[in-house]
Amino acid sequence: MTVDAVLIAGPTAGGKSRAALALAGRICGAVVNTDSMQVYRDARILTGRPADTELSHVPHLLYGHIDASDGYSAARFQRDAAAALAQTRALGRVPIFTGGTGLYFEALTQGLAEIPAISEGVRKELRARRARLGESAFFAEFAARDPETAARLLPSDTQRVLRAFEVIEGSGRPLAHWQTMRGIAPLAEAKLSRFVLSPPRPELHRRIESRFEQMMDSGALEEAARLKGLDPRLPAAKILGLRELWAVLDGTSSLEAAKIAAKAATRQYAKRQLTWFRQRMADWRWIESEDPDEIVAEMLEQI
Repeated sequence: MTVDAVLIAGPTAGGKSRAALALAGRICGAVVNTDSMQVYRDARILTGRPADTELSHVPHLLYGHIDASDGYSAARFQRDAAAALAQTRALGRVPIFTGGTGLYFEALTQGLAEIPAISEGVRKELRARRARLGESAFFAEFAARDPETAARLLPSDTQRVLRAFEVIEGSGRPLAHWQTMRGIAPLAEAKLSRFVLSPPRPELHRRIESRFEQMMDSGALEEAARLKGLDPRLPAAKILGLRELWAVLDGTSSLEAAKIAAKAATRQYAKRQLTWFRQRMADWRWIESEDPDEIVAEMLEQI
């Protein structure tokens, strides 16, 4: 084996889990989740977490180990990933990090900015201020405080704008300052094989459609019902399809309309993922095949 770890990124429904499982069987690997939503134990169906039959073939780490009512962050993932890396190496296996969260891959390879903790009081005050001022005026106030970060955002990027404003308000320094002070990345010194799976768009859209229908057949609506009452500010509340199915449960949407909306939102999310990967992972090896055997063969060729 010529690599210390394998990284497999790609859009939702892009075939990452299947490729990682097949590759693990060929190189004595262990699969480590690198997706921000598959960490939640009580959202197995909607997040497309691997089935028990898949989990039993090779070791899988960091899947379903967090309750949806808990917050989970890239910083926490970085700590968990470091522990998973040590565990995988102790087993004598090659870690295969796979998922669709670009920031998590950056945490693995480049480290994260060590931003000081921001008090809940600051967060509440800024949210109240945004509600009073409105989107445009709030963004203008933020841009006056942190023009560098504001130049990369839109007023409609609510969560990012709020987060950046929280940082400068709570720490006295802009986000860009902290981003230059990255901690040690778990894979900083590792020899890596890095892949982005990017199937043809028509095939990706077909998979998104098919997977959501399979989720519905597997009990996605019932799972959404069990997550009802989840704080909408929590990361888990952004699970694809969850809000649309909540609307069905509330009686404000038909099931058919919710399915159409959820599939459209998933396609849009996959598009945003691919844009992010093109901007930040252009030097990774991109695999555009839709054939699982060809994908694994191409990975093995590089590894």
